[in-house]
Amino acid sequence: MRIRSTVAAASGALVLSALAVPAAHAASADPVLSKITINGGKDVVLGTTAKKTITVSVTASHASGIEDGWLILWHGKDQDEGMDGALLPNEDESTCKAANATTSTCSLTITIDPKVDLYKNALAGTWHVLAGAEAKDGSSYYSDYAATTKVQRLSKLTVNAAPEPVKKGKTITVTGKLSRANWEDHAYHGYTGQPVKLQFRKKTSSTYTTVKTVKTNGTGNLKTTVKASVDGYWRYSFAGTSTTPAITTAGDFVDVK
Repeated sequence: MRIRSTVAAASGALVLSALAVPAAHAASADPVLSKITINGGKDVVLGTTAKKTITVSVTASHASGIEDGWLILWHGKDQDEGMDGALLPNEDESTCKAANATTSTCSLTITIDPKVDLYKNALAGTWHVLAGAEAKDGSSYYSDYAATTKVQRLSKLTVNAAPEPVKKGKTITVTGKLSRANWEDHAYHGYTGQPVKLQFRKKTSSTYTTVKTVKTNGTGNLKTTVKASVDGYWRYSFAGTSTTPAITTAGDFVDVK
């Protein structure tokens, strides 16, 4: 029987627990995994305090049909020595929906608590997916590296264009701030040295165009100037990184006299 080690954070320390996974039978009798879906195909984004429940699923096939499926998200180089995070399902057994006599999609939910499960910022980024399935004849198959997904630190972005109103040809100053969740102190801090696009939309248009790219300073703040020409909306747009999701502000309207 395969034993997988899982890691959980408790009282600031890593606690190891062992969970048994059904042993895989001969390759010719193994179920075949055809699709892994994590959070509807979207990155998993967590702030500082709010828990989030996501749905995960595995689609598998076997001549005898599919009895059960399982998924675990884990972080690190490998499960034997390099794993430093794990997100486990809420249920002991999955809910399987048969597409036909041989193929089923088995679903589970995972609730993530950033105050417990995401105990360090280094956990942001790519996570591995352990996934497996058990056939109705008792045969099973799993893979430690069935898929990957991203778990990211929630981002926030603000914009303010002033003065408003402003005379045509005068200077508009556009300020803002890009910040993101810190999982270690459960606060939001400025995301420094990041390129953010300043975009403009005329009042009579529905399309934004990029005017310039501004980098956040040492505290995550943004500040730049432009010349007032016509009425319109100013916004900031951040493309995101592997650890932090993209975000775009609403437009801030400036009336040009």
